[in-house]
Amino acid sequence: MIGPSAQPVSFRRRQLLQAGFIAGLSSLAGCARSNGSPLLRAPEKSLPALWQKQLKAPWRTKELKAINSSAAASWLSSTDLLTIGDGWLSSLNPGSFQAIDAAPLQAQLGAASERFLSELPTAWKGKIFPVGVSPWVMLFRGEPTLRNQAANSWEVLLDPELKGKVLFPSSPRLVMSLTAHMQTPDALRQLRQAAISFDDRHALNWLLQGDAQVAVLPLQRCMGALLRDQRLHAVLPLQGAPLNWTLMLRPSSSKEPLPQDWVKKAWEEPLLSRLLSAGWVPPLARSQLSIAMSRVPKRLRALVLPSNEVWQRCWNLALLDPSEQDAMKAKWKASTP
Repeated sequence: MIGPSAQPVSFRRRQLLQAGFIAGLSSLAGCARSNGSPLLRAPEKSLPALWQKQLKAPWRTKELKAINSSAAASWLSSTDLLTIGDGWLSSLNPGSFQAIDAAPLQAQLGAASERFLSELPTAWKGKIFPVGVSPWVMLFRGEPTLRNQAANSWEVLLDPELKGKVLFPSSPRLVMSLTAHMQTPDALRQLRQAAISFDDRHALNWLLQGDAQVAVLPLQRCMGALLRDQRLHAVLPLQGAPLNWTLMLRPSSSKEPLPQDWVKKAWEEPLLSRLLSAGWVPPLARSQLSIAMSRVPKRLRALVLPSNEVWQRCWNLALLDPSEQDAMKAKWKASTP
């Protein structure tokens, strides 16, 4: 009889090999979980840092610097959640995305979000989830002498006093949207003559250094500067303004659901009021937002949450099909001063 301490060498070796094999599998599984953790891609500063850091492991984030349509498949295949501004949508194929599938959150969206979603082309229906909205505003350096005109209409940007002193975003689509709401003949050419530059990334620097007098920016991009620098004044005209939306999409290759608990944190206290004070407006009903405005300075509340009348006059930048994009490019070229 062979006792426990006298097992054949070959049997003991088999046990060791099996144990090593199992340990190896465990190690590989750990690596797979680490390397395969769900990934959120977003352009720099597209999400408030206060909220983004609430996204817990295993999720990780990576900056999206540009969308190259020809190479989209390579980075989309490793992306589980994509966050972009609505201006980026025209560079993406709706066939590369799946349904958001977050009914509990979708049921809480406010009227402005529902209107935005209703205006989307059929191919995008159900595939886009708005997480933030901000009106474009006119940001003046110093007390604007044209305050009354600015308070009423975007046509103030055509005033001779501002010729060569206006900073526009690098978006012909946005500029042309403004002129579509102006009554002045040849408004597009005149507006382009008013521009000192088309550079939204460095607009605040240009404005503070005195090279420009007014910049056109989304409120959320300039809220921090408004809080820090009393020389700056933002104006949202009674006429309304184009809206800047931040959106989330799920690539077709992802098996990860939308992290709903994380989204809900931005819709509840204490985070909701902190985000509003930073100019970030979640896509909720007006009644929910109005009770969370305590952190927003009184002088800025009408910008963060405009009156219902002004809000209803704001408009979305519709997606254009290829023929519409070509027509817009031709019109932009023809308007060169």
